[in-house]
Amino acid sequence: MHNHPSGDPTPSRADIEMTKEIVDAAKRLGIAVHDHIIIGRKGHSSMKGLLLI
Repeated sequence: MHNHPSGDPTPSRADIEMTKEIVDAAKRLGIAVHDHIIIGRKGHSSMKGLLLI
């Protein structure tokens, strides 16, 4: 989970790429990443809910 100070919780390209790298690395260690949530003034986004992971 992290925040976007801009207020827009839409995942950036960098958010998506980094999350995929973390998911891949965690998988090799036997760790499941369940979601990546972004918080902003305008709400929140769930990468799992957006089918990005």
